[in-house]
Amino acid sequence: MKRIGVLGAGIAGCSFAKLAAGHFDVEILERNQVHGGIARTRTVEGVTWHPTGGHCFNSKYPEVLRFVFEQVLSKDQWHSVQRRAVIKLLDHEVLYPIEFAVKQIHAFAPDLALNITKDFLNAVDDRSYASLEDWFRKMFGHTLAEAYFIPYNTKIWNRHPREMSPAWVEGKLPLPDKQSFFKGLIGQANDQMPHASFYYPNSNDQNTFIDALADGLNIEYGFNVNHIHHDKSRRQWIVNGSRTYDMIVSTLPLDILPGLITGTPPGILEMAGQLRYNKVTTMLWETMPTNNTWTYIPSPDSLFHRYIHIGSFFSPARNFSIIEAVGEISRERMVKSAEQDPFLIRPLDYHVSDHAYVVFDENYAAATQRIQAYLQQAGMATLGRFGEWQYYNMDVCIKRSMDLVNQLKQKMELVKEVN
Repeated sequence: MKRIGVLGAGIAGCSFAKLAAGHFDVEILERNQVHGGIARTRTVEGVTWHPTGGHCFNSKYPEVLRFVFEQVLSKDQWHSVQRRAVIKLLDHEVLYPIEFAVKQIHAFAPDLALNITKDFLNAVDDRSYASLEDWFRKMFGHTLAEAYFIPYNTKIWNRHPREMSPAWVEGKLPLPDKQSFFKGLIGQANDQMPHASFYYPNSNDQNTFIDALADGLNIEYGFNVNHIHHDKSRRQWIVNGSRTYDMIVSTLPLDILPGLITGTPPGILEMAGQLRYNKVTTMLWETMPTNNTWTYIPSPDSLFHRYIHIGSFFSPARNFSIIEAVGEISRERMVKSAEQDPFLIRPLDYHVSDHAYVVFDENYAAATQRIQAYLQQAGMATLGRFGEWQYYNMDVCIKRSMDLVNQLKQKMELVKEVN
């Protein structure tokens, strides 16, 4: 049986190992003392929260839903949550997606609503985009781009959209046509995203799902990968000089991985050095009541780009929210900035994440393509948000793991047929 070493016990690594069970001998090497990666929660004063992002579950892929509900955590262990995301625009809350909220905007800013409508209906999408800014302008019109998309994305990526590629937006934003936009004007359009509703464990703790995913897997904790050698003559991979595998599946960040592999060409190391990512700072707060699940804040006057109302994920709901800012921000500055919002009552916890969001800048496409081509030629597979350097949700990480396991099984069957 082929022996596979998986680097990292996050959602992608554990999903691959779970799906590969019985077909391959899989061992996961995890540097931390616990599995789950950035999706893992922690508990403060009886409240579980996500130090990095707000990880909920749903999927447009039926096979992913079947895998989770039939092989990991049964559907009766989850409850459904209706997504109610809002955008704080000119001190007013309007429903997300903003292009369907023009009727609401008209109530407090009629000229803005009129300009949004005229620009959207006159926007021309020629399928040629010079940058992310250009994509926003051609897709939504100049007014919406300048009122919301450009300032908000400047905050979340910590750089202006003119310096970024639109490569990440597919499947991440609802893309209305003129007919659905008109329905929004008369109040008939709805959030069309796959996560318009989502599932959260009945325990009110995503770790319930994560622990079920990792249950029964062969994970070695506290194992820090610092050296990977490919013995081509034996067709083996050797990790830290002691662990030997027929194949490596890595979920380690793509900017770090090439530097761990013996003999990586200088050009590939240079490409890895060009990859950019953002840290993110979060705090858990006790709050005033809300039935929102997310609040997006485009204004540059606010340090925070969004609130994740984690208490609204719970059943029954509780009054707790996560505030999030890009970069490494001190606790003192986070608290001082939060004092401007009476919605936030009391801080409970604080966290700074290292790798949180990959950045789709001008170097993104060339760098990732060259690195991935080199790794594939060497026979190493990568998975996950940072392993593939993509903006993946939890369910996409599972789907990518599922696809890789299926590919390996097909190859194994072909070898059996030849022999």
